[in-house]
Amino acid sequence: MESNEIKEHIKDRYSKIAIKKSDNDSCTSCSVNSVIEQAKSAGYSVEDLKSIPENAMYGLGCGNPTALVELKPGDVVLDLGSGGGIDVFLAANKVGESGKVIGIDMTEEMVRNATKNALEGKYENVEFKLGEIEDLPIETDSIDVIISNCVINLTPDKLVAYKEAFRVLKPGGKILVSDLVTEEELPKNIMQKFQAWSECSAGAVELEKYLNTIKEAGFNSIEIVEQHYFTDTNLDERLVGKIISIQVKATK
Repeated sequence: MESNEIKEHIKDRYSKIAIKKSDNDSCTSCSVNSVIEQAKSAGYSVEDLKSIPENAMYGLGCGNPTALVELKPGDVVLDLGSGGGIDVFLAANKVGESGKVIGIDMTEEMVRNATKNALEGKYENVEFKLGEIEDLPIETDSIDVIISNCVINLTPDKLVAYKEAFRVLKPGGKILVSDLVTEEELPKNIMQKFQAWSECSAGAVELEKYLNTIKEAGFNSIEIVEQHYFTDTNLDERLVGKIISIQVKATK
């Protein structure tokens, strides 16, 4: 299974999710409620969800990075894999008019939806760009804080992604990443399933390997801020109790 094949499958899946979201006339109140419940279980408060555009929520994250990272007015923030913009908008509320939040996503449909959400929500301090986390369309040493929510595990090239994050951060800049890791190596037949990759489980690596990747990319002061076992209705039964949702902080 080649990296580009995995990436194309993931892109296709999330493009379809974005298209379905944009055709929201067919969305039932039940499905909206399920997205809200998923967001709350991932760490978003009711106040968080009320403060942002409703269509920014897709129910795809595994944590709330904006709750555990210190953001201050004037900060320039980058969200890797911004989707509909939920974390971008939460961060934008914290950095204020003097700050800026940039969301990067590799699917045109997600970027289009997020931009529409920003216009409807009258957010003037946000921007969404099409791009890949392994090759960020961002200037070197230009970002104060990077956040990401259950996205880096989607790439087979995690070291490249973290090196890119290191490149664009200012010296002293921080990352706060919510992601999935494992307690042990995954069964090989799961790692060979495109669907498992697009649902985040196949791309999860062992915790120690994940932390070493961040260190190898150049970061220091690496700290697990929060962790718990990951649960999902679509999770392969062989993975129950073996996938961990972590929130990791590190400094350049």
